[in-house]
Amino acid sequence: MNLTQRALAERSGRWAEGWAAFVLQLKGYAILGRRVQTPAGEIDLIARRGDVLAFIEVKMRQQTSDPAELLRPRQMARIVRAATGWTARRDWTQHFTWRYDLIVVTKWRWPNHVRDAWRPEEDPMLAGPRSRDNVISFRARRK
Repeated sequence: MNLTQRALAERSGRWAEGWAAFVLQLKGYAILGRRVQTPAGEIDLIARRGDVLAFIEVKMRQQTSDPAELLRPRQMARIVRAATGWTARRDWTQHFTWRYDLIVVTKWRWPNHVRDAWRPEEDPMLAGPRSRDNVISFRARRK
C-alpha cells in the first residue's frame, strides 16, 4: 500500500467512524470517546446507553460482507485489553454492563450495527495479571 492509498484509507476510516457515531447518537447513545488511545491499543468508539457501556469497532467495506468474518481473535483481544485499561482508570465505569459491538459501514447503505458482536470467554476484570500473557479466545456471534 503506497502513501496515497494509505491516506485515502485513513480518510475513509475517519469518515466511517464519524458516520457510525452519528447513527449511534440517533439511536440514543452518548459518545464518550472517539479513537481512544490506550497502552493496549485503540478503541474506535466508546458509547453509553442506559447502563450499557459499548466498546465499538468500526469497519469500512466497499461491499456488504459477513460481520462475523471481519474481526480476527487478536483484534478482539486487543480491544478487550484496551477497554479493560480504559475502564480501570475510571471508577464510575465499573457499575456498567460492558458490551463489544461492531459497526460495518458500506457506502450508500445504512450502517450495520452488530450489538454484542463477541464476548471474551473469561471476564478480563476477574482474570489475574498472568492471563494478559495468554491470548483470550472468543466466540464469534452471528446475528
